[in-house]
Amino acid sequence: MLNTYGLGAVAGRVAGVALMSGAALVASACGGQDHAADAVTARAPVTVTMQEVRRAPRAAMVEAGGLVQAKSSALVTSRLMAPIREVRVVPGDRVRAGQVLVVLDDRDLGAQARSARSAAAAAEQSVTVGSADRQAAEAALTLARASHGRIAVLHARKSATPQELDEATASLRAAEARLASIDAHVQQAQASLASARAGSDAAAVTASFAMITAPFAGVITEKLVEPGNMAMPGAPLLRVEEQGALRLDVRVDASRVTELSVGQELDVAFDAAEPLTLRGTVSEVARAMDADARAYLVKIALPAEPRLRSGMFGRTHLPGPASQVLLVPASAVVRRGQVTAIFVAEGDAARLRMVVLGRTFREGLEVVSGLAEGERVITAPPAGLTDGAPIRTGAK
Repeated sequence: MLNTYGLGAVAGRVAGVALMSGAALVASACGGQDHAADAVTARAPVTVTMQEVRRAPRAAMVEAGGLVQAKSSALVTSRLMAPIREVRVVPGDRVRAGQVLVVLDDRDLGAQARSARSAAAAAEQSVTVGSADRQAAEAALTLARASHGRIAVLHARKSATPQELDEATASLRAAEARLASIDAHVQQAQASLASARAGSDAAAVTASFAMITAPFAGVITEKLVEPGNMAMPGAPLLRVEEQGALRLDVRVDASRVTELSVGQELDVAFDAAEPLTLRGTVSEVARAMDADARAYLVKIALPAEPRLRSGMFGRTHLPGPASQVLLVPASAVVRRGQVTAIFVAEGDAARLRMVVLGRTFREGLEVVSGLAEGERVITAPPAGLTDGAPIRTGAK
C-alpha cells in the first residue's frame, strides 16, 4: 500500500512538471510569433515601379515558314547531247557573266562546222563563176545585136540575103537565151550561197553550245555532273545564284493572303546558332500555285546580312483579325523553373501571381489567364522581392 501510494505521488509530480513545461513552450511560441510579426511590420517597404494593365487591340498572328532563295537563280543546262569534257567550277566559286563553266566534247560539232564552212566557200565560188559566165554572155549578146543590126541594114539595101538575116536573128536570140540561162544559174548560186552561209552560221552557233557559260554573275551553289558524264538537252548541270540580297518564299493560305500587300514589313526569324531576326518587306504576292490547296506564293525581300545563306529555313508571322489582349512588359515576368508568375500590387504589398502567357508582341507579352484588366503589375521586380513584401511606388 505504501509503495502504491508512493508511485501515484511520483506520477502526479511528473504530470505537474509536464504541464508547466507545456505552458512554458506555448508562451515561448506565442512570444516568437509576436516577434516575427513585429519584424515583418518593421521591414522597410521596397521601392518598385508599377503599371496598370489594359486591354489593347492586336492582330492574331499565324506562323508561316519557307526557304531562303536568291533573288535570281538558274539551273545551267546543255542544249546538246554530248560527253562532258571539263567542269571548270566547284560549289562556292564566284563566276562572272559569260564565264565558261562546262566544256563538252565538240569534235563532231567542229567537223560539222568545218563542212558547213566548206560548203559556203564552194557556193561562193559558184557565184563567182556564174558572174563571169554572165559577163561573157552579155558580151556575146552585145555582139549578136550589133551583127543583127548591120545585117538588117544591108538586107534593107538588098545587100544581104534573107538567109544571112535569119542567121543573124537566130544568133541574137541564142545570145539572149544564154544570158537568161546564166542569170538563172547565178540566182541559184546566190541562193545556194545564202543557204550555205546560214548553215555555216548555224553550225558555228551549235558548236558554241559546247562551251556552256554563266548566265549572270553569281556563285555556284551546286554541281550535278562530272567529266565523262553525258550531257542531255535540258538536263541540269550546275546551279548558279545571283549575288546580292536574298528573299524568303513562303506559301500562304487564301484566307490569309488578303491581309498582305506589297511593301508590308514583316519580322523573319531564322534557325541559326545565334538568334537571327530580320525585318523583311513583302515584294510579291503571286497567284495561286496549287488550285486544290488554294496556296499563294509570298516573296519577302530580306536586307543584306552576312550570316544569311540560301537554303536556310525562316519563319514569319502573318497578321490576322484583331482581338483585345492583355499585355504586360517582358521585364515584369518572373520565371522560376517551369513556373511563370508576375508580381501584382495588392494594396501596399506585392503578391506573386502565377499566369499563363500567350503570344509575343513588340509591346510586350500576352497574358491569357491569371491577370485582370485594371490590376497593377510591378514592371521590374527587384531580385530580393518576395510574396507579401511591403512596397511603395517609386514611379508610374
